[in-house]
Amino acid sequence: MSRKMVLTVLTVGALALAASPALAGKGGGKKPGGGGTTGGSSSLSLVLVNSADTVANYGETVTFTVTTTNTRPYVSVNCYQGGAWVYAASAGFFADYPWSKDFILAASSWPGGAANCTATLYTTTDGIRTTTIATLNFPVYA
Repeated sequence: MSRKMVLTVLTVGALALAASPALAGKGGGKKPGGGGTTGGSSSLSLVLVNSADTVANYGETVTFTVTTTNTRPYVSVNCYQGGAWVYAASAGFFADYPWSKDFILAASSWPGGAANCTATLYTTTDGIRTTTIATLNFPVYA
């Protein structure tokens, strides 16, 4: 391969990478009735696994219904009390993901009580860079 051809390939590759974040930002608006955002045909909704009532409470287990055309979607959940980050967890929502897709809303960094949480539906192509597909904010009660 000539030096000129190598430089052309590298330039085209760099331009493609530079354009990727702009393309990743394209998407839809609010999910009707669910409070989350969607990207095209993707959606994310909260499922209460063992709630004694109709809301997520500290210590209970939740999971998510994920609809997307992406082949290897993940969901991360981050929770805050005031400004303090008290919970973080992530799970794959694809058939060959070997671990649980349930989230237990408790952690050693979370002493109990109410928190505000955000679930993020995302994909990754290299294990480092992520593309957010949808988000869903939900309260966790004490």
